[in-house]
Amino acid sequence: MEHMLAYEFYHHDHENEPQLIGILPERRKDPQRINPESIMNWAKKILGNGWNMSRIDFVEVTIDKMTGEMMESKQNVKDFEEEKKY
Repeated sequence: MEHMLAYEFYHHDHENEPQLIGILPERRKDPQRINPESIMNWAKKILGNGWNMSRIDFVEVTIDKMTGEMMESKQNVKDFEEEKKY
């Protein structure tokens, strides 16, 4: 079974409810280049300047290439940032 890594990007509206804005597949071969900052920089390039990036976060998911089934593979990036504070 082959899997593909991807990221679901969410914008938190004024009620702080997450709204899915897109899914981007990870294509980098070198895992050392992949970190939350580089993922958010990538989203910023795709979305453009019209977004408040502090209201955007992502969830890392894996996609089964055969079935298309998606599974959350890591915590939300905001959860990681909260964990770092303690």
